[in-house]
Amino acid sequence: MTVTVPLDEVEAFYDVVVVGSGASGLVAAVRAAHAGHRVLVLEKAERLGGTSAAGGGVMWAPDNHLMRAAGHADSAEAAAAYLRAGTEGRMPETEIDWYLRTSRAAVRYLDEHTRVAYRPLARPDYHPEWPGAATGRGLDNAAFDTATCPGLAEALRPPTYFPLLTMAERDTLQGAPADPQLLADRVQSGVRTMGGALVGALVATALERGVRIVAGAPVTSLDHAEDGWTVGVADRAARARQVVLASGGFEWNERLRAAYLPFPVRPISAPSNEGDGLRLGLGAGASVADMTAVWGVPVICAPTQVYDGVRSGRMGNVELTLPGSLAVNEAGERFVNEAANYHDLNRVFGTTDPRTGRRANAAAWLVFDQAYRDRYAVAGSPPGTVEPWMTHADTLAELAASCGIDAEQIVVTVGEFNEDARRGTDHRFGRGSSVTDRHLGDPTITPNPCLAPLDKGPYYAVPIHAGVLGTAGGLRTDGHGRVLDHQDTPLPGLYAAGNCSATVFHDAYPGGGATLGSAITRGFAVGEHLASVD
Repeated sequence: MTVTVPLDEVEAFYDVVVVGSGASGLVAAVRAAHAGHRVLVLEKAERLGGTSAAGGGVMWAPDNHLMRAAGHADSAEAAAAYLRAGTEGRMPETEIDWYLRTSRAAVRYLDEHTRVAYRPLARPDYHPEWPGAATGRGLDNAAFDTATCPGLAEALRPPTYFPLLTMAERDTLQGAPADPQLLADRVQSGVRTMGGALVGALVATALERGVRIVAGAPVTSLDHAEDGWTVGVADRAARARQVVLASGGFEWNERLRAAYLPFPVRPISAPSNEGDGLRLGLGAGASVADMTAVWGVPVICAPTQVYDGVRSGRMGNVELTLPGSLAVNEAGERFVNEAANYHDLNRVFGTTDPRTGRRANAAAWLVFDQAYRDRYAVAGSPPGTVEPWMTHADTLAELAASCGIDAEQIVVTVGEFNEDARRGTDHRFGRGSSVTDRHLGDPTITPNPCLAPLDKGPYYAVPIHAGVLGTAGGLRTDGHGRVLDHQDTPLPGLYAAGNCSATVFHDAYPGGGATLGSAITRGFAVGEHLASVD
């Protein structure tokens, strides 16, 4: 079985052309092909999967049948109350109802009609204090053996820095290192986990359904004709009755970031996400929504972190949560509950200091001591090692001087933090006071798994930055995923899903897996509508 076909084998006409091979596009392609449509998937990059293949692969989907089978209690009423609280009116009741019904149907379809193997994670929602919060709404992928589909391992985008563990396996480690033999065996055999498992399963299913996939095929033009669309790729073109734009966000396009995002961010997604689908949709007359929204995350950008040949970074939320660290700005002050969920924490990097008119936390550091360094990995660096990119000094004042941090204030800040850590209560920001905070803490540290004093020099500082897993604003769509023009009229035969469409949550982030929850649910809605048309 050939995974991808060369561009010169693309035929002149298809029922559906999907632009992008991430989860949203593949779900739409699989569902449309299941209904008998001839489907072509065009992927810009040389490898398949986009950011979906490079990420964690978790989907946030409340009240689904897999949750119930695993013993996690939930209801549509509770989930609606939670979304109502989290989106504060930005997500109307009709959209809440749509999301709950459609995500539930998407999970059942994936479970019963594809090779995707989702399992509930015993993780709490990000805001357990909101009404309707629950545990188990995030779905994790079972490990997927690419050997069952020859050529698939080579066709998929490689993982970034995530180890070849499922999220459930990662959770059970509680910060401890993984079994190196297990990881080596998985590398050798071509097993993929997390987002790679999700995309691998979807690609395998797509091939079984007769979907044709072309890699290294950036779409350069999209023109409407009376009987559909003409999709231009290099010096070739394919006609289609329907087109699905699912090519990712615009986070790697510096010009678009500057135009739409409220403050600078460091992307850690697939570098091919340069806003191609957004550009094509706008050229076709589409309207947009939520353009300032991102799937935010604090990142650590070690100079050794490279992906697809470009400098990248790693999520820093685990390092920020573990006891014995804190985050300070250049004033030497803490500015956030470091254990807060990564999306909400990331917003604080945009806070403006009214005294100066500048972003108060634009420059920030993760600060930790030798006890922390001996115990935990930092941005992939094993415990106990000292990397050249880590600033370190015998005293906090010396550390601050090396980084440009207010030396007097950092001593005061760490002293106050240490007193709280010994008591197990963060009086300033409440770090470790919720079940969500404690989920990524160190359970061997008491009384608070997120707090420990920094009192063993030398001390270390690593810059942390506002980052994104992807942009979350884009083309406006209706409940079927049809792209809308400026009069709210669907553009005939044009659909959008994933990060090139506007987030279903309107810049809220209800729980781990919200990004793929939005993407897969809309991709499934697109596929369902395509299945209903001739």
